[in-house]
Amino acid sequence: MPEKTLAPEANPAPEAAAPAQPNSGQNKARSLGQDAWRELRASPLFWISAVLLVLFILMAIAPSLFTSGDPRHADLRGHYLAPPSWSHVFQDDWFGYNGQGQSVYARTVYGARASIIVGVCVTLAVTVIGGFFGMLAGYFGGWLDALLSRITDIFFGIPLLLGALVMLQAFAHRTVWTVVLGLTVFGWMQIARVMRGAVITQKQADFVTAARALGAGTGRILFRHILPNAIGPVIVVSTIALGGYISTEATLSYLGIGLQDPVISWGVDISAAQTTLRDAPHVLLVPATFLSLTVLAFILLGDAVRDALDPKLR
Repeated sequence: MPEKTLAPEANPAPEAAAPAQPNSGQNKARSLGQDAWRELRASPLFWISAVLLVLFILMAIAPSLFTSGDPRHADLRGHYLAPPSWSHVFQDDWFGYNGQGQSVYARTVYGARASIIVGVCVTLAVTVIGGFFGMLAGYFGGWLDALLSRITDIFFGIPLLLGALVMLQAFAHRTVWTVVLGLTVFGWMQIARVMRGAVITQKQADFVTAARALGAGTGRILFRHILPNAIGPVIVVSTIALGGYISTEATLSYLGIGLQDPVISWGVDISAAQTTLRDAPHVLLVPATFLSLTVLAFILLGDAVRDALDPKLR
């Protein structure tokens, strides 16, 4: 009997497609920082505050880019309380002159340096000091937590403005660094409490327990595992507080306890303008407007960072 031959199939079934390889660039898990940056880029508040802050920081670093005038040059005979001259927008007299015959615009531009330096340096100092104390109290607990918490409560009982005012009275000559010192001594407590709470939450996480079981030391656990995960709330509070430190410096200078001549700052100019407010309101309004915009920019930036770091607010 002849052997039957199987005819080849007309349309053979295609081979099973190989499983698609995941796109490592698209499906790779993002870190907290990358995810926060992605949210910040989509936030209008972030871009508004960023543009303002870049402008003011450039003004503080290189004031000559914004004005060619001398902020200390005085001409009482020709410029005493001269009003703004809007016909000379690109010159140094378009914001008028103060009671010493000095350009309000030039002094406002140069005044950004001292005010921003005070705000940034105080923020860095209180973040380091408060963050360190809060991290120790939150991680070790026990008697150390009780001791540091009581010290924090004592300083919390002293208002920032009042404490800095009393402390700065002890200095015969007050500079930027004495003001930074006074605000730092009475301004680190909020950061300490925020860090303490964040560390208490993070030290109970599974990755900390695993690191401790693998023999990681206290320093490695604190700075490599807990701190990167607990620093988010501290960054938010510090960013918002920075604007508050700038306004506090202006308040101290307005009261005559902060920065003094020959230092040029917005607070010093606002203090000097109070005697001529009725006759020349522009002398006060110009530096006060720049101060308000700077504080507002830092507050907006803090709000944007808070929204980006907290998934519950998205």
